[in-house]
Order: sequence, then structure tokens, then C-alpha cells
Amino acid sequence: MEYDLAIIGSGTAASVVASRTREAGWNTLIIDHRPLGGTCALRGCDPKKMLLSGAEAIDHARLLRTHGVTGDAKIDWPDLLRFKRTFTDPVPAKNEARYAKLGVDVLSGRARFTGRNELDVAGRAVTARHILIASGAEPIALKIAGADDLPTSEDFLNLETLPARIVFIGGGYIAAELSNIASRAGAKVTVLQRGDRLLPMFDPDLVGWLTEGFLSAGIDVRLNATATAVERDGNGYRVLTTGPDGDQSFPADLVVNTAGRSPALADLGLVDGGVGTKNGRLKLNEFLQSETNDAVYAAGDAAQNGPPLTPVSSHDGRVVAENLLNGNSRRPDYRGVPSATFSLPPIAAVGMSEIEARSTGELITVKSERTPHWFSARRVAQPVYGYKTIVEQGSGRVLGAHLVGPAADEVINIFGLAIRHDLTADDLKSTMFAYPTGASDIGYML
Repeated sequence: MEYDLAIIGSGTAASVVASRTREAGWNTLIIDHRPLGGTCALRGCDPKKMLLSGAEAIDHARLLRTHGVTGDAKIDWPDLLRFKRTFTDPVPAKNEARYAKLGVDVLSGRARFTGRNELDVAGRAVTARHILIASGAEPIALKIAGADDLPTSEDFLNLETLPARIVFIGGGYIAAELSNIASRAGAKVTVLQRGDRLLPMFDPDLVGWLTEGFLSAGIDVRLNATATAVERDGNGYRVLTTGPDGDQSFPADLVVNTAGRSPALADLGLVDGGVGTKNGRLKLNEFLQSETNDAVYAAGDAAQNGPPLTPVSSHDGRVVAENLLNGNSRRPDYRGVPSATFSLPPIAAVGMSEIEARSTGELITVKSERTPHWFSARRVAQPVYGYKTIVEQGSGRVLGAHLVGPAADEVINIFGLAIRHDLTADDLKSTMFAYPTGASDIGYML
């Protein structure tokens, strides 16, 4: 089987490149050992937010219980799961039909390099002028006793029933999101974080405010708690930890590995393909091309050149497609890429952190405030609301924005627009936003 382009993976980046190369007349192949659609649509962002819809409804009722809302709303977990599947179940068939219409071939199986331009796919030989690695990311294994087969976020999103006691090992964005869903659905939830705060990729001040919200919602957050083992305990488990408070143990009916994700490269036979790596990441040039095999490109989470986000995968796909079709001419541009964790409430960031901005040596203005008294928070009785913005003095350019609270995941996009297009604080303050909305708070944040 000979192709102009063989793509390993079928997620966002793969979809973009397959469509564009096929439209240009290339003979293109998609390879995946899993159902077509990739992590975001099938095992990550989209199904997670479907479940979050139920959790949000419960949270709104909880916060407004003494403000006119009565009754005991609760989540029917199997029914919520069926709601999620109304989105995820049709995805593979829709992708299969779309590729068939485009004329993109699809091959099911694990791909492994057997040469610089050759792959083995479940015993079938594939040769291609170019190969795109868009295999996504996979959970990082926990290297502690008893943790070999722990369920991951994907398993959580497919639970037929919700256990009564759940322990999440790891305190990043996956744990922050799933713990909120599980707790609002009625589970007793514990998050074990070996560091001194949750969500280390977000501003520490805002994370501190958010953590208070987790605790008030009944989520047991244990910081500086390093998991050392997972043991069977009757029909359940016990997670052992060590930390400043000594050795402790936490009972659970379910223990979930939420230690993070890394590029899914281990089974690709990269050495046989002459594809170099360093510290578990592909060695790529500025055009997302392998430094050691110029027939190979990478995009999205597998490349991990930019933030591990779906919009970045799409952007990488456009960059790679253009470089494949027209020669290396386009470099990725990750300025102003917002990142959001869909906790309750959400936390979001874009641009520089305060530490990064101060390290540049430029004069900056940092404005930060905790604002539960603002209307956006008061109308939903949300005690967690605040911001930190960073503006360059002189030019007035917005360098960074960090938000937590109602609509933070939406409002952050406006700050992202400002950073990507060099808008100033005055540009945003002079913009008339619909009122009252989350965006109408922007002027007060600058």
C-alpha cells in the first residue's frame, strides 16, 4: 500500500491535515487502532463537558438553595451517561463517512515504523512519502505499588455506576474537573496532590481561591500528599500516602490515576523510523518536522510543541498541511492561546504569568482582586470569583490574564484575542460589551 501521506491518529490535527491534503489531490491514509475521532471528541474534552452539564445544574441549585431555589436536585448517573453517549457514540461513524466522502483511506490497527517511510499496521505494510505522527497523548503511569492497572480519566467517563468513595491521585486539570463532577453526583471525593497546590499550571493566588471552593463543596483536597501504594481492602482499596503530616491512608471504592498525560509515542517504533526523541518528546524543527527524518512531521499532543489543547492541535494541523503542500514556510504561532480547567467554577489563563512578566525586565502593571461582591458572582451566589491581569506600561499591551469564577472559561477568550492581536488595555476598556455579562467585567479588571 503506497500513499503520499500516512497519518497516525484520527484526532483534531489528523482530521485537518487529512482534509487539506486530500483536497489538494494527495493519496492520504488515516491509521488508528481505536475508533475514529481522537481523544477530545471521544475520551476527553467533549464527553467530559457533557457530564459537567449535570454537575453544573447541581452546583447552581446548591449555591442558590437559600436564595429562592428549593428541593433536592440530584444526578441520575446512568441517565447522565446516556446523555453523554448521544454525542460520543455517533462520532466514529460520522468520521468514517466523512473520510469516505473525501476519498481518504482508513486503516484500523496499531502503526509501527519499519523504515524511514514505512509502517507496519497490524501486519500490513504501508509506504508513504510523508508520515504525520498525530497519535495524541496517553496517561502517565503511576510508578507505585498496586497502581499498574488503575483506571484513568477515560475509564471514569465510561463508568456505568458511580462508586460511593473515589480517590484521585494527581492534582492537575483532569482531577480538578472529574472531582467536581463526581462530588456533585454524590460521591465522597478525595484528591491527593503531591505538590503544595492544585493546578500548578495556573496562577497560585487564583488556585488558592478555587481550592477553598473545592473544600466548601465537600471535596477533600490533600496537598503535599505523595501516594506510595494502592492496596486492596476487601471489596475496595486503600491509598497510602506520605507527607509532612506523616503516613496516612485513604479508603476508596475507586482509585483513578489523574497524574497527567504525555505524548503517545512508546509503541511507534521511532528508532526503526529514524525519528529522534529527547526526554520522551519528538525532536522537531521550527516547522513541526522531525530533525532526524525529514519525511516525518508531528502535530498536536504527540508533538507537544505548544500547549496540549485542542485548538493547538487544529493550529498545528494547518501548519503541517501548509508545509507539506507548499514546502516548509509556516511556523506555529501559539501567542494568546487560552487554557481553561472546567472545574466548578472554572479557572482560565492566557499569556504570561506574573513571574514570567516580571522576569522580562519590562515595566508592568499587575492588577488583582478577589471579587465575589461583583454582580457576575452575586447573581449565582458564587463565592469564588477573582482575576489577575498584567499590562505592559508604556505600550498598554495586555500581556496576561488569569481568571477564576463564573464565565471565566468564556471571558478568557477576549483576553486571548487581545494578546494575539496586540490590543491594549484601553482597547478593551473602550469596547462596549453586552451588560450584565461576564465580559462586561473586563473593564474593571484592567
